[in-house]
Amino acid sequence: MKIARFSIEGGDPRYGVVDDDELVVLAGDPMFQGFDTTGERVPLAGVKLLAPVIPRSKVVCVGLNYADHRADMAAASVDAPENPLIFLKPNTAVIGPGDAIQIPPVEGRIVHESELVIVIGRIAKQVPAERWADYVFGYTIGNDVSARDQMFADGQWARAKGYDTFAPIGPWIETELDPTNLEISSTVDGEARRHGNTKDLIHKIPELIAYISDVWTMLPGDIIMTGTPSGLGGFVDGQTIDITIEGIGTLSNPARNRDVVSQKPR
Repeated sequence: MKIARFSIEGGDPRYGVVDDDELVVLAGDPMFQGFDTTGERVPLAGVKLLAPVIPRSKVVCVGLNYADHRADMAAASVDAPENPLIFLKPNTAVIGPGDAIQIPPVEGRIVHESELVIVIGRIAKQVPAERWADYVFGYTIGNDVSARDQMFADGQWARAKGYDTFAPIGPWIETELDPTNLEISSTVDGEARRHGNTKDLIHKIPELIAYISDVWTMLPGDIIMTGTPSGLGGFVDGQTIDITIEGIGTLSNPARNRDVVSQKPR
């Protein structure tokens, strides 16, 4: 089941189940209020899709979680620990499909990272790996945007990955998905860039949920970006980044220099 968060003509956010080219409107947020419907159907083409969830407390990211990407970064003298390499983005970095990634006025490369995203559905603390599925509401697509040269200059990743708009997610949440063998690909202005498959994750989803929930209490709506496969990631003002994950769909975001664009509603 694909769950979208949307608005019509700038109205309040609503939720709906994607049914071909329509949305079956839900009575409330399905994470907290279930899947009761209002009886209303609206054309998908007539709505503005929003970020399918706004994390209540945090966006957790996993770095260097594909061997090929880890090899790329090792060539740039970035070491990978044995345990999952986790870091945070603020929830103010989250934007939805079609919203502009705002490129800050900094030197160096801005890159996209194509990632399967776990949406947490209930309070998760010290979750045993064998019970991981009990805490997952569904999956969406994420773009872990990074100011790559700032990562190297700062020696840590908070600034380089934490700018507003640096966590696009969407276009919806898929609640019925086997995440273990999904093709991931991306393009920039139609040119093929990153490619991989979730079967190649170094740290698998059960391990990630157990490890992360031992560090931080995860709240309903918090998300985990599971890492990016290898490939060229750079983009500039005016280009569009498309990320496709098998079984979910495509997340598309244009890039704009920050001085010519304002933040859109999430």
